[in-house]
Order: sequence, then C-alpha cells, then structure tokens
Amino acid sequence: MDTASVLAVCRVHQLLSDAGSVGVTAIDKRPVDGPVKVHRLGLHGDIQASRIHHGGEDQALYAYSQDDADYWAGELGRDIPPGYFGENLRVAGIDATDAVIGERWKVGLDVEVEVTSPRMPCATFQRRVQVPNWVARFGEAGRVGSYLRVVRTGTIQAGDHIHRIFVPAHGVTVGKWFSDPTLEDMEALRDADADGEIRLQPEYHEAFEKLRRRLGQ
Repeated sequence: MDTASVLAVCRVHQLLSDAGSVGVTAIDKRPVDGPVKVHRLGLHGDIQASRIHHGGEDQALYAYSQDDADYWAGELGRDIPPGYFGENLRVAGIDATDAVIGERWKVGLDVEVEVTSPRMPCATFQRRVQVPNWVARFGEAGRVGSYLRVVRTGTIQAGDHIHRIFVPAHGVTVGKWFSDPTLEDMEALRDADADGEIRLQPEYHEAFEKLRRRLGQ
C-alpha cells in the first residue's frame, strides 16, 4: 500500500456570492504553499460563511481523497482540483470515506485529527458544481469524505505523511453511516461513545432518533 499523504492544504480563496440564506459562501478553497497552522477550529486563515451548518470543533477540517476526486473527474468530464469540493485536505493513500468514525490520524510531525462524520451535500455545494441534481448524485455515489476534529494542534503542509494511529473496534465507517446506517451500527456507535472509545458529536444523537423512527423501532 502506498504511503498516505497530504496532496494539498486548502483554505478559502475568496468569498463567493451565493443564493443561500447567508448570501456568500466560503466553499472556494484553494491550495496554499508552505506550512499552515492548524487550530482547534481549523486552518489558520480559513473561514466558514455559514457557521450554523459548517465549522466548529467537530467539523474543523474536511478531508477528501484523490481517488474520489478522480472518480468525479471521470464522471463530470472536468478536472476536480484540490479544494474544489470545499475540502481543506486533499489526501492520497487513505480513503477518507472508508475511515472508521473516531479513528485518529497523525498528520506531519505534530498534528493529530479524529474522524467525526460524513459531509452532507447541500444546495450551496450544488450551486458550486453547477450540476443538476448534484446533491442527490453526490449522495448516491457515497463518496462523501470525512470531517475531522483537531485533537492536537500544530502545522501541516502538502507532502506530509498521514499515519493511522488508532482505529476503534466498532468498525462503522463514515461511508457506511452515510449510505446505509442500521440499528446495529447505531448501537455500536452508542456503545463506543458510552465506553469512552470515541466521542460522538451531538448531532449523532438526533440522527439516532430519526433512524429509530424510520426503521420503526
């Protein structure tokens, strides 16, 4: 297996006008040269225009895999350069969607991050890509990438190696939870959270209730 690495570190290039409620979007992320400081709330110099739906400690960074970007490049017939999907980290050699919820990566010399949740496609994302029914299409493909919580701050840059340093035993991946969540998955996550193996963000508990209602439990 190839060594996992950061291909690009991306932060907001410019705010774009957007038809959503905020009026602007910070989805236009582009690669930056050299080391970038990583704080608890993400990259130094990066912002989120809609703080209600994005950002915070549980969604400090968004990672997307080059293999998935290559898939979409083939599907859409266009390049998908780093940052185009709003990701902060374009990664290779590691599958951000197939990451187990709660697993931890060491990035570079000192940064440590924890996989928290899948990216939920939204109307702003669809306007960015300008593909009809993009929200549904992106969701159906299931190549959603992972949000990350910053466990240990430091600096990162393109070329840094990524080492998977902890993988929870529950085994529920970001992609599985996004595409095909089951009551068994829910119980596994709840038990891991209760045992202190992982720390679920509050939104999971609302999702658990919705899943129970949907499956008639």
